[in-house]
Amino acid sequence: MNFPKPTVALLDRSKEVDIETRSPKGAAHAVPIWVVVDGDDVFIRTYRGPTSRWYRELLAAGGALVVDGKRIPVKAIPAADSASVKRVSDGYRKKYRKGSSLDSMLVPLVLPTTVRLEPA
Repeated sequence: MNFPKPTVALLDRSKEVDIETRSPKGAAHAVPIWVVVDGDDVFIRTYRGPTSRWYRELLAAGGALVVDGKRIPVKAIPAADSASVKRVSDGYRKKYRKGSSLDSMLVPLVLPTTVRLEPA
């Protein structure tokens, strides 16, 4: 299932979005992240690796992206296969080439945290 075209376009042009997740006890969290669009697919990854709180919570229970005041419920599909990892790494290099944090999104530790998002 894909996001509507206007949502994909919004995510593609947004440098940062907030990701909202909930702990197992229901506490809400929101942090800014980078998002990459490749074709109709929307991807994210965490620079903190697999122990990242939002990453663990997103995989367990879904979450939402918040951008320009719009809340977009999402579910995460693991995308750590080599083709997806390459697509996302290339997308980060293209979209964030001037970003000082780019290198932290490309280290081997974080590549397995690549996820594709779908509407929830």
